[in-house]
Amino acid sequence: MLPADPRTLGATVTEGGTNFAIWSNGADAVELCLFNEINGKLVETRFAMSHRNGPIWHGYLAGVRPGQRYGYRIYGPWAPEHGVRFNAAKLLIDPYTHQIAGELSYVPEIYGHVAEDGTGSGELNLRDDRDSAMYVPHSVVTDFPVRNIERPLISWSQMIIYEAHVQGLTAKNTEIPENERGTYKALGHPSTIAHLKSLGITAIELLPIAASLTEPAIHNRGRRNYWGYNSIAFSAPNPMYASTSDPISELQWAVDQLHGAGIEVILDVVYNHTAEGGVGGPTLSYKGIDNKAYYRHDGNGNYIDVTGCGNTFAASNPHSVRQIVDSLRWWIEVIGVDGFRFDLTTALYTSESAFNSSLMSAIESDSVLRNFKMIAEPWDVTRYSLGDFPHPWREWNDVYRDSVRQFWLGDLERGFGDGVSDIANSISGSSSIFYYRGPTSSINFIAAHDGFTLHDMVTYKEKNNFANGEANADGSDSNRSWNVGEEGETNDPNINSSRHRLKKSMLATLMLSSGVPMLNMGDEVSRTQSGSNNAYSLPQSIIQENAESFHGGWALPWELNETAQDILLTTQTLAKIRQTYLADVTSEFFTGIVDQGTKRKDIAWFSLGGSEMTDDHWADEEKRSITVFVEADPTRGLLLLMNSSTEETFFTLPDQQWGQSFRCIFDASQVVETYEPVIQTPSAKISVPAHTVQVWLVTRTR
Repeated sequence: MLPADPRTLGATVTEGGTNFAIWSNGADAVELCLFNEINGKLVETRFAMSHRNGPIWHGYLAGVRPGQRYGYRIYGPWAPEHGVRFNAAKLLIDPYTHQIAGELSYVPEIYGHVAEDGTGSGELNLRDDRDSAMYVPHSVVTDFPVRNIERPLISWSQMIIYEAHVQGLTAKNTEIPENERGTYKALGHPSTIAHLKSLGITAIELLPIAASLTEPAIHNRGRRNYWGYNSIAFSAPNPMYASTSDPISELQWAVDQLHGAGIEVILDVVYNHTAEGGVGGPTLSYKGIDNKAYYRHDGNGNYIDVTGCGNTFAASNPHSVRQIVDSLRWWIEVIGVDGFRFDLTTALYTSESAFNSSLMSAIESDSVLRNFKMIAEPWDVTRYSLGDFPHPWREWNDVYRDSVRQFWLGDLERGFGDGVSDIANSISGSSSIFYYRGPTSSINFIAAHDGFTLHDMVTYKEKNNFANGEANADGSDSNRSWNVGEEGETNDPNINSSRHRLKKSMLATLMLSSGVPMLNMGDEVSRTQSGSNNAYSLPQSIIQENAESFHGGWALPWELNETAQDILLTTQTLAKIRQTYLADVTSEFFTGIVDQGTKRKDIAWFSLGGSEMTDDHWADEEKRSITVFVEADPTRGLLLLMNSSTEETFFTLPDQQWGQSFRCIFDASQVVETYEPVIQTPSAKISVPAHTVQVWLVTRTR
């Protein structure tokens, strides 16, 4: 091989061939392996990469064009006690590849150690010399340049995020051709976009779409990893979600369609660990390229695991920071995405604070990345750091989630009712957490992919994860849920009515709080996972082409009954209320100070008697109701009457200082389609049913 340009890692196509470059500090030698089909048989040709610039091995091959399948074999010592696991018998995926081809076979040959079966059990410290090339995915040479992208450029104050799974979002949508359901192509289908637009969505946050693999233990139980939080190639779109053999072009098209509709695309990215698992996991890429350099280890060669997935990517090391930055830029500049949600973000740095993180510093100093949306999941298995991330990062706010569930679903008898202080703080933007960064630092959610759906949190007290094959030991035992008196589905009309009001009231709380609301896929139509709060896997028999077999709660239901239709109309109505009255006033924290011109506050809290709340009201741990007023502009405001008790409660509207006319524009106890708004005068007494929020439009002269 001729020398290549070592400044660009990966496979880079030139006019006459392709440059190859890979980082491995501890290797003794590196071979590039090309795979071509000859007479129906896949043939491997090896080339020694004899050119080296420090830890970067590189070479140029004339005539190699896009579509060429390849991999690496890395030679070096086998010293597991020191975290060193080189094994040239194992074909390795290029960390910089943008496309992979082929399936993983769960056979002993995929392991660097001597394995007895497809799960990897065996002699962990004994090197295995069986060739893995025919059993692992191959890298593919691609040539997709940086492109011009027309972006919606949505401000944080205008954001409504929809968290979704590529496959689950469209797998049961019969308006889409059957062979395109559950694919990137379906993301850009007019029916998908119409649904998102009807909800006021300005950004879709996709669960991981980077190429991922199912863990051997899960595969052994007859299931596959559905969520995709098990990456093996950080910068390669998962080919399972493509309707064609060109996942990159298909994904680019879908992103462009979403952009054209004014919807941004945010990717959930998993840089904290890989699909190679722990010591007993397969050798597929980093483990064989330079295990000690790419993963965090203790002094005895053991993996440091703060992810719960067997390994932790050494994201603070300079070469790892470079790879993650390069990966982020590729998704932005080539695919066209608009931001990222980082899974287990605290696992990406070893410093005490994100402020001192080498990766965060690199992102902030990068001339491209610093202009895009960055969202942190501010915890991992060992560390919790909500509120610790620097501007311009935003954070998933689980305190918000818990406070909303606590207010609507908890009481003193069930052990987590603490009055109204927490819900008031959350509604007004979580200033106790993000006091120096503003309310849009908070990504508000009441449900996400991980945990109960909105429907299930009012239907189940206990998790039901038995289908995962882990004896229901997986998933959280703390759900802050309430089954309203009967576990699971019921025909009791009173229970179902209460559950319906609770769902609508929690949606109203989410959509009308200060901060950035994030809606969990399917909560707008009462999707259920039958009590599973950890629906990360599904049977291997379920395939994307068969919408009928894609049963259960994994997919968005597109055929709705009357109650689901009412939840959908509720979500759409609340999104319009937010966009009309709140989007322009929630980018900064409320002050609660009387304006000398209007003689009103920008936010105010009222007792049931219609007067502003006193310290005694705030201290009442048994209080289950609250009224909040938010000033929209000098002539209008919104008033929320929130009754989380089990009884009908009478509220007194504020006096004429706050408005001359009060018009109820949403009532969680009423069917949206047939509801006729009610008009009242100042200081009127209002009956609010149990488990219900009402939204009143307050109008006045200046």
